[in-house]
Amino acid sequence: MKTITIHFSLHLPAKLRRKKKWFLASCPILDVHSQGETEEQAKKNLAEALTLFFISCHERGTLDAVLKEYGFTPIQPSVYEKTPTISGIEYIDVPIPFYVNMNNRQRCHA
Repeated sequence: MKTITIHFSLHLPAKLRRKKKWFLASCPILDVHSQGETEEQAKKNLAEALTLFFISCHERGTLDAVLKEYGFTPIQPSVYEKTPTISGIEYIDVPIPFYVNMNNRQRCHA
């Protein structure tokens, strides 16, 4: 069986704050939260929580519905290239790994 690995990466806004001895990390647009003993650990834990969130949505077949529910809308590449970055907002990169079985691959339905 021949498989290949595909990686998607999302660049999502994240908020970090300190609460006593813990750092709290959140992705407010998806209502996903995590924590860590250091700022870096909190970010790493948030990225892992977001990765698992997206994988779970994909496995349950709800990814499209979840993205729509949280207000995600596709945009054309020409619009994306002109979209300014918002200063003062921290972002986190979230890896979403997939395996593709090349032996059982079906043609695109489009």
